[in-house]
Amino acid sequence: MFSLQGAPAAPGPAPRFHYAWVIAAVTFVVLIVTAGVRATPGVLMVPLEAEFGWSRAAISAAVAINIALFGLIGPFAASAMNRWGLRRLVLAAIALLAVSVAVSTRMQNQWQMTLLWGICVGTGTGVTSMVLAAVVATRWFVARRGVVLGALSAANATGQLIFLPLLARVVERQGWRQATLIVAAAAVVVFVVVLIFMRDRPQDLGLLPYGEHAGSPPAPAALAPFTALRMAVRSPAFWVLAGTFFVCGASTNGLIGTHLIAACHDHGISEVRSAQLLALMGIFDIVGTTASGWLSDRYSSRHLLFGYYTLRGLSLLYLPFTLQNGAGGLGLFAVFYGLDWIATVPPTVKLTSQAFGRENTGVVYGWIGASHQLGASMAAFGAGAIRTFVGGYEPAFWIAGVLCVLAGMAFLTIGRRSFTPARTAESLAAASG
Repeated sequence: MFSLQGAPAAPGPAPRFHYAWVIAAVTFVVLIVTAGVRATPGVLMVPLEAEFGWSRAAISAAVAINIALFGLIGPFAASAMNRWGLRRLVLAAIALLAVSVAVSTRMQNQWQMTLLWGICVGTGTGVTSMVLAAVVATRWFVARRGVVLGALSAANATGQLIFLPLLARVVERQGWRQATLIVAAAAVVVFVVVLIFMRDRPQDLGLLPYGEHAGSPPAPAALAPFTALRMAVRSPAFWVLAGTFFVCGASTNGLIGTHLIAACHDHGISEVRSAQLLALMGIFDIVGTTASGWLSDRYSSRHLLFGYYTLRGLSLLYLPFTLQNGAGGLGLFAVFYGLDWIATVPPTVKLTSQAFGRENTGVVYGWIGASHQLGASMAAFGAGAIRTFVGGYEPAFWIAGVLCVLAGMAFLTIGRRSFTPARTAESLAAASG
């Protein structure tokens, strides 16, 4: 496996069990805990409002900073993983999360909420984000990449499934501080898992990526973040992917992930019940996103994205009417919406790889993911402001629904021209130039 001098040995024959699956499992656990940390403010919004008198708009502003940093750090995290190592960077990010979340139990002022949950947690989750999933999938897998990426993307929903109902019950019975300490403890546990099992590249263990054959030419070096951005913005494909992913972020973790529990509370639905609904979405998102990875290996990613965005838009347009009828109809919404929650990720990553090359997938997708989180940030703050000044979330749901339908249509109109082989060749030529 390693030479006597300590350098990685040349890749040998593929083992019967490839260590890439261990890396995928460790990454899944990291993303689960990251999702739990990111979902926690949704459970804390009502108790913080009650204890400190902070408005929904003020709390949403801290969450908006969190989500924006979560996205903007992504491209630089992908580049830093290439330079300093995936394992080292993930360990630093998880340590920052554990400390920040634990210290937040002592906060008394709004600026402390902004610093800890906005800046510090946003920075940590920016490293352990969707970009991490894309880097691991493209670095460790050639075969089964779509399925692996779908499963890793579903970790967001799995985190909701595990954490939200538990945290809601703890908040109800023991208070928000105890719930926050549970999240911090989970980050400490996953830090140990990463320390023991995570590795940077297959070559560190004398392996080829899973599914790659000996003698394959090495991938070119990835572009630096701003170089990749300058290359990407020349391509219409980037603007289609970044624009629609902006809408994706606004309509998922920005709006539903941050505000659904609070919206349910406005209609007399308990936090525990609404957290259970989000967890139900998580169950069906695991199915939907994993299936999306399988489908993206076999069918047109453009057509899949058209279907995903359009169906999501229709469900959001109907959500205000569902809330008016109480918790009963929300079960159907949770199933329908959950199947589509993060299903957009595998076909978006595939189109990114096709347009900009495998070696640049992580960094370019990082910029596309930044657009996703900017959309989420704007929706998190905007929905909170709408609730504060209008008194309800209905306009926010309707706006998001219309934007989703338009995003779906983009893949059948301008998207059809943007992802032709000629356009892809132009993008790759720009990257090499």
